[in-house]
Amino acid sequence: MKKIKIRNERLVFVILIIVLFFTCILLYHFVFANMLERNSFANEMIEIAEENENSIFNIQRILLYSSANAISNSENQSLQDMSIDQFTDISIYIDNTSTISELTNENTVKQLYIDDISITTNSDIGTKLLNYKNPLDFGKYKSLKDLKNNRIDFNIVNTNEENENNDYSNPTFYTDCSNPISLGYLNKGVVKNYSVSESSSSVSFNGKVLQEANVNIDDINYSLSFKIHIINNLNQKFLYNMKLDVGLNDDNGGIYNGYVYRAKDTSGSEYRFFKEI
Repeated sequence: MKKIKIRNERLVFVILIIVLFFTCILLYHFVFANMLERNSFANEMIEIAEENENSIFNIQRILLYSSANAISNSENQSLQDMSIDQFTDISIYIDNTSTISELTNENTVKQLYIDDISITTNSDIGTKLLNYKNPLDFGKYKSLKDLKNNRIDFNIVNTNEENENNDYSNPTFYTDCSNPISLGYLNKGVVKNYSVSESSSSVSFNGKVLQEANVNIDDINYSLSFKIHIINNLNQKFLYNMKLDVGLNDDNGGIYNGYVYRAKDTSGSEYRFFKEI
């Protein structure tokens, strides 16, 4: 049997080293890197789960009041040229004492804002918007300003003195979570240029006007989604993805009866704020 003679053993050795080097790189890239990434991801998920085992902030209660209003477009306030708007007032209460009973930097609010707002409806009837609404006007029809930059930033009230001097026509929230997040939904111009029929001499200035104007409730039903962001006084960040199906109808006639008032049950882990890592 003939032996293989290597004329340049040094060159062969260098080539073997190069091949081994690239083999190690490929092994790291396709095997070890994936393993490390999976382990890192698993450790991160464990850390997130541990941090969110006891939630600091939770959605405690949601109140929804829906009605409608007729607004005259004429100077003499006649019943022959009116617009009909549908509105819903929303109060969202936050519980910050289920895990920590006393007030600390961990369960008090330094910053609160809402963004990523989305309104989904069954039709394109009217002009829809969501914005802050003065809590003193809950249950009353009020026009709302269109939202800029798809974000609502709340002024945080920290002291009684700030409370006394605060203007509640602007977004306001107490650091101790003792007041609700107050929002208003408005669908402007559900009906435009509405006129009362000759057989009627009056108009309902509530949800009944929708039936009088032959508005189909299913056409104006809607759902909301938005993100509530909280930063506490330790600069820790918390997030809640809110999804609301605001039903305007029920077995008793719904908003056709004048208004719909609902208190949504918020028990369960799905109403916890998620602590961001």
